[in-house]
Order: sequence, then structure tokens, then C-alpha cells
Amino acid sequence: MCHCGEERAGDENHALAMHRLRSIHKIGARRAVLARTGRCIRAAPGTMGVELNPSRIPPRELSRSVEETARLLRIDPRIPAAVPGFDAPFFQAGLAGYSDGAMRLVARMHGAPFCVTEALLDRTLINGGKGRRKEDPDLIASEIGMGEIEDNCAAGLGDHPLAGQIMGSWPDEIARGAEILAAMGHEVIDVNLACPVKKIKRKARGGHFLAFPEEAIGVLRAVREAVPANIPCTVKLRRSFDDTPEMAHAFERIFEASYEMGYVWATVHCRTVQQKYAGPGRWEFLRDLMQRRPDRIVFGSGDIWTVRDIFRMIDMCGVHGVSVARGCIGNPWIFRQARQMMAGLTPFGPTIEEQREVLLAHYRFSEVIHGARRTSRHMRKFGIKFAQHHPHPYAVKQDFIRCEDADEWAAVIDRHYGREAVERAAAEGWVPAAVTDASAALAMEDADLDCSPADCSPPDTASSAGVGP
Repeated sequence: MCHCGEERAGDENHALAMHRLRSIHKIGARRAVLARTGRCIRAAPGTMGVELNPSRIPPRELSRSVEETARLLRIDPRIPAAVPGFDAPFFQAGLAGYSDGAMRLVARMHGAPFCVTEALLDRTLINGGKGRRKEDPDLIASEIGMGEIEDNCAAGLGDHPLAGQIMGSWPDEIARGAEILAAMGHEVIDVNLACPVKKIKRKARGGHFLAFPEEAIGVLRAVREAVPANIPCTVKLRRSFDDTPEMAHAFERIFEASYEMGYVWATVHCRTVQQKYAGPGRWEFLRDLMQRRPDRIVFGSGDIWTVRDIFRMIDMCGVHGVSVARGCIGNPWIFRQARQMMAGLTPFGPTIEEQREVLLAHYRFSEVIHGARRTSRHMRKFGIKFAQHHPHPYAVKQDFIRCEDADEWAAVIDRHYGREAVERAAAEGWVPAAVTDASAALAMEDADLDCSPADCSPPDTASSAGVGP
């Protein structure tokens, strides 16, 4: 019997483990320097201390090489049967403060088959707040395109298929919000029982429902009964509220009840609610869940930082697909790379010209949603993440941080992504690198440890309030 695949997987795990061990020491040294120099590692306002970089991810036990897993992988036919157009086993997750229509559209341009909105509050939708306009799936197509919306969508401006993610505290209000999203044209309604937000006036919301299974099941039932039968409902969960046996049992009750009510799938994040976004996710939980319930369609979530992590999770955990969250901020190419790997090709990073094209498109789409005045600041957090692909990432990041208006943004694009920058990079011998474990780990190692994207005011103008999305 040939064990070549097992040997390759073992070598890959060993090499990655050694690289990550070296990275931990380097990151520790960098943090020490930041502490000595007074440069703090800041959390973005309103993000609950969301870490935008990996947290000492342990080696993953794989049955075969990542390349082999990707090449042999096919999507479960039940998924596109429920949601036409959902043709690959990964999607862009909902990300608070990030995954607006602009980010989603850029992801779709690079191969994302399906996207989820930010978690939308039921009362915002019911009261007719700004969430209604921002989450109109056809907003960009109607305001940028020419002619009929259908023609604009066919030309690449369509934000479909799309899940509208709803969150709230009261079953009847959540159900009403879900009805509104369905009427707006969202193909799927996703109930958020995962977000580790604080309670509102002692009432559960998001992931806090996992501590109250009867209430959580009541929310799921209300939504499923309110949404038309032809529109699929899904649920976003975390593996538990905390690590106690009582809460683990509560998760099982909610998980099973959702499928019994007709929910098509669950996306399960492998951290607890109490963990929030800190520390490594427990992929072993997803593996055990799938071994016990292989018949349930489950998308895994947590610690997906590179394209290779998508296929690692599928191999190790047996999930039907993967929700890509923080790993696609400033990296829509992760979806193109995933499709390349499924076709048996080697994935490469973007050229400088491709980076320029995406930055310009993302900015243009953001102006439709946020207006000209807010967009330059809103795009800072994206710019400093896009900078990681550039041959001179630190200089690019610093220039994006200082952007105050559209003219300054255009100047940064011309300076670092124009013809002279392309020629300079070529003279230096820079070319887009193949996405290997070593290159991916190195990129994560050199990530933005000293400035969270949503809190990136220029050093000389930073305020105590910070700059939020």
C-alpha cells in the first residue's frame, strides 16, 4: 500500500510546525519592541478586541497533502440544489464592519460563490434604518451600472446569491427582520446565534442565546415560520457558550433542533462565545461533530487565514465547506486561489496591477454605500491589509494609514501601484509568489501587529475616539 500522501502530509505538518515555532519567537520579540517603544497593539473600537492575525495555531493532523484534498474535492450536491449558483465549498463570511456590498462584490469578482451580510439588527430593519439601504443586494448594480439591474448583474455587479444575516433579542422582532430581508431579495436568511456581543438590558442576543437553548430554539422556529418556504434558512453557531458540559449539551440541542425545523445547514465556529476571537479555534470539535453527524450539512469556521487552511479544515474535520472570515480581509484572491487548487493548479498571489485594479474597484463600490466623505477613512482598514501583498508592505501600509480624502488615496495608488512602481518591482526581481505553507506563514508573521485596521489614525492625528468603519 502506498503511503506517499501520508508522508507528504506528515512532512508538511512538521515543516509548518517548525516555521510557526520560529514565528512565535519572532512575534514575541516584535511585541517586546513595541512595548519598549510605546507603540501599543490596539483593538478597533466596537470590535470586542478582534484579532486580525493568527493566534499560535497548532499543527493540524492531515490524512493527505493539501493539494490532493483540493484536487479531489467536490461540493455536496445538496448545497447548490438549495442555493443555485453556490458552486464551490467555501464562501465569504459576514464580518462586522467589513463585509458590506463593496467587499462582497470584490470577493465575487475573484471566485467567491456565496456571501453573507454583516449581522443586521432586527430593529434597524424594522425601523427603516440605514441597514436597509446598505444591504440592498442590488444597490451597487443600480447606482453604478447602466440600464436594467438584470443587465448590470450579468456584467459582474450582482451581489447574488446572498444570505441576509439577522440578529436580535426577541423572536417576533427577529422574525419580522427576516421577513424584510427576504423581501429585499436575499436568497438565504441566516440567523446569527454566534456573535459574542454583550447582552442588551440583560436580554440574550447573538451567541448569548447558546446559554439559553429554549429561547434559541424559539428564535429559530419564529424565523423559519415567518420566512417563505422557498427561501432557505441557515444558522450561525459557536461550538458552545463556554466549556462546561451543560453548555456543550445546550449546543447539541440547538444544533439538532435547527435541522429538525428545516434549516438547510449550520455554520459552526470552533471557538466558544466566551473566547470571543482570542486564541486558536478547536478544529477537533468540528471533526468530532462531523463524525457523530455526517448526514448534517456543516460549514466550518475559525482560523482560516490562507487558501491552504480551507482544504486543511475540510480534510481534518470532514465539514462540507468552509466559511472564510478574517482571512479574506484585504485578500479576495483567496477565493481565486481555492478554485485554482481545486483545478490542480498552483495558487499565486496577485500582481501589482491586479492589486491596483481591486483597490480602485473596492474604493469605487464603497463610495456608493458610504458616500465620498466617509469612504477614504473607511477604506484605511482595507488598505493596510491589502498592503501585505505588495513588495514593500510597510511603506504602503503607512501611506494608507495617513489617507484623509480621495485625492490622498489616489496618490497612494499611483505611488505604489502605478507604472513606475511596477517597473521598480520588476527591476528588484519581485514576482508574485506561489502560496505555500512557508510563504503563508511568513506573511502571517509579518502581519499588522502594531495597528488594528479599524483603529489606524495617522500617528500625529490619532484621537482617543479612534477611527471606526
